[in-house]
Amino acid sequence: MPFEEATVARSSLFTFPNQILLRTCSAEDLVVMKAFAARAKDWIDVEGIIIRQTGKLDWSYIRQQLEPLAELKEAPEILGDLERRRLEFER
Repeated sequence: MPFEEATVARSSLFTFPNQILLRTCSAEDLVVMKAFAARAKDWIDVEGIIIRQTGKLDWSYIRQQLEPLAELKEAPEILGDLERRRLEFER
């Protein structure tokens, strides 16, 4: 899927102590994946990301990636659920 390819391309390496490297996705891509899953615990994670990344998230990119996934899932309400959380938690 194009989203998955973009996620890998946008990922970066994070170095932990003892030179352990871990490839991580961007905060935006994590928001997309969590919102797409749309489980209660995923929404809690999304809220935490919004709070920690306030002012840094590329909301245009998130919407662009999430919209076709929500359509594919036949769950357009995901976009509204995410927007409500953005408005509530982004300060």
